[in-house]
Amino acid sequence: MKRVIIICGPTGIGKTTFAISVARRFNGEIIGADSMQIYQHMNIGTAKPDPEELKQARHHLIDFLDPKEEFDAGLYVKAADTAIEDITARGKIPIIAGGTGLYIRALLHGLFRSKPICKKTISQLTRELADKGGKALFQKLVQCDPNAANKIHPNDSFRVIRALEIYHTTGKKMSDRQKGHNFNELRYKNIKIGLKMDREQLYKRINKRVDIMLAQGLLKEVTTLIENGYPLTLKPLQSIGYKHMGLFINNKVEWAEAVRLLKRDTRRYAKRQFTWFRKDKEITWLTRTQFDQAQKLIKDFLT
Repeated sequence: MKRVIIICGPTGIGKTTFAISVARRFNGEIIGADSMQIYQHMNIGTAKPDPEELKQARHHLIDFLDPKEEFDAGLYVKAADTAIEDITARGKIPIIAGGTGLYIRALLHGLFRSKPICKKTISQLTRELADKGGKALFQKLVQCDPNAANKIHPNDSFRVIRALEIYHTTGKKMSDRQKGHNFNELRYKNIKIGLKMDREQLYKRINKRVDIMLAQGLLKEVTTLIENGYPLTLKPLQSIGYKHMGLFINNKVEWAEAVRLLKRDTRRYAKRQFTWFRKDKEITWLTRTQFDQAQKLIKDFLT
């Protein structure tokens, strides 16, 4: 079984810099696990690695997909599997780095079916997760499949989405279909390092990063996308940052309010990410300054 290193945590905490340090130390290459950094032409609002960071370590699954194309966890797993095969074949270590917990979970444990019955439903549920949070999705599952809900943690949105997709597209409950199926099957040996930080300190970092994005030209990035034929109704342009600039462009809010909402929603997203990752007891939580400790853990894992 191939080995991978996982670097995860909430937005704005410093995963890119940390992952690059790991890659340089352990002869690794980075595979993105970010549902927005995959898109082309969307650089500032997604906080993609800058040219200097890309020089320091090779990155995969970043900046490769047109915003008009559909993408989901199943397609991510296939693409990540290919990247892992390529990286390991060249004698290097795959480092999965990002904050999209659903992608990481799917990569490590697989999907309920190799080919979902309805990709449109998966995409819709994933959007609903991003827009409304995991609690709203879990309540839907309680209503349609209470037996499955009793066995799934309310914060385990990966399994909630899987159960809802089965019910909505087949009319059958996952609890009636999963007998004998091992959902804990592991596809890769892994070590998981989660980056942590005092919440108030993280929120200050997020607010500052939003200010930097705006100074770098986030508004111009969004207007250029629109001018080049990418409407604000596209799923990627409904994400944090892009939809807020869209509200201002469409004169729905004043600039100060757009900025306030952008900072607030980014902080809320970080909180949801923490909630997702905190349920994973296999994650070792470190601060960005504890790189020496991370090196020791990774060295032991690879030995």
